Amino acid sequence: MKTFLEDHIRNLDLHGVRHHEVEVMVEDYVFKYQDELPLIVICGNSAKMIEIVSQALRALSVDFEETRYGRIRINAL
Repeated sequence: MKTFLEDHIRNLDLHGVRHHEVEVMVEDYVFKYQDELPLIVICGNSAKMIEIVSQALRALSVDFEETRYGRIRINAL
């Protein structure tokens, strides 16, 4: 899992991650860093990747928004 801090916000970069790995990776990321909200997930320009991440977050009942195309901010659990 490639994470980094940018402007004091934890980011998960999904570039290079295969679609079948994303759901578990996003769940692990959310639970591991839930004390550091807000969190960012960088999906890139893949509509499929954005949809997989969005579905995973909806399944967790997480409050999130797409702040720009390919970038999702998790606001609250």
